[in-house]
Amino acid sequence: MTGGNTPGADATGGDTGPAPHGCAARRWAVAATVTVAAALAGLPRAAHDRLPDRLATHWSGGDTPDGSMPLWAASLFPAGVWLLLALAVSVRWRRSWPAARPWRAMTLAPTGAVLVGAQVSVIRANLDRADWHEARMSVFGVVLPMALAAVAGAIAWRLTTLPSAPPADPAHALDLPEGQRLVWFSRTANPVLRLLAAVTGLAAAAALAFLTAGLASPAALWPVCAGCTVTAVAFAAFSSVQAKVSEAGLEVAFGPLGWPARRWSPAAVESARAERRLPSQVGGWGYRFSGLGTTVMLRAGDCLVIRARGRRTDFAVSVDDAERGAALLNALRTHRPT
Repeated sequence: MTGGNTPGADATGGDTGPAPHGCAARRWAVAATVTVAAALAGLPRAAHDRLPDRLATHWSGGDTPDGSMPLWAASLFPAGVWLLLALAVSVRWRRSWPAARPWRAMTLAPTGAVLVGAQVSVIRANLDRADWHEARMSVFGVVLPMALAAVAGAIAWRLTTLPSAPPADPAHALDLPEGQRLVWFSRTANPVLRLLAAVTGLAAAAALAFLTAGLASPAALWPVCAGCTVTAVAFAAFSSVQAKVSEAGLEVAFGPLGWPARRWSPAAVESARAERRLPSQVGGWGYRFSGLGTTVMLRAGDCLVIRARGRRTDFAVSVDDAERGAALLNALRTHRPT
């Protein structure tokens, strides 16, 4: 396509897949809030038989404690602080404020991570001590909350700054006007795979928390932690997919972070079409290999199917509006700049 650098480019296709909406976002926010509160309140109770009646909870300097709380207060106080903060940040104090604001996640994610990390450090410092004065805070106990906060903040920032789909403009679907760009974008997510990723991820986090707090044998929990982590990453990576057709060709990106990704230039595509496929035809859900070729199957229905040059099998991805994406890709193939 020639002359595609003019500002004010048009877009075709649309984000017709199951993008996050208000109800789903609220459900995920509530689930995350309850999970953090349960961890803060439950960790001390889980190890109560190995903890003193009062827990050392404050260190002004060095490793000697100078403040303590009863076990019940050490369980409920951080959980209460977390719930109050989550409520204060989530309430729309003015009707003019948007319902979804990225800074909420950027505030709550690292704060929740700091509180959970601090709770784990406090339990570890008090573990198997007869009196709270004997508790000692190690360097690990200081570094852990900060490291968890950095990781949680980075993930929240990445998820809240993902690019949104370009607006739809069906009037310029395949016109390929001179001096303008056309882009088609669609995404699909499988809620079951996302739920499995969340469940296995929480199981891995719980196992890691028990390990760092010394509440269980490493030989028993390390395999559980490693297995759940690998499973969670695999489910998360292939629980959603987004496809984009532009002058650069076709890009298929996986997972909430858009990685890994596969790309084909227009010259590398021999043909593109839309085709209806079912999980039973390709062997199930996820990234599947079958007699039909490679299929990214996240929901039954229309798929964007391409045949790369020099290949005998197809690559298909289940996204909405696949027919328009295939049509634009075919148009770009035939209008390559010379």
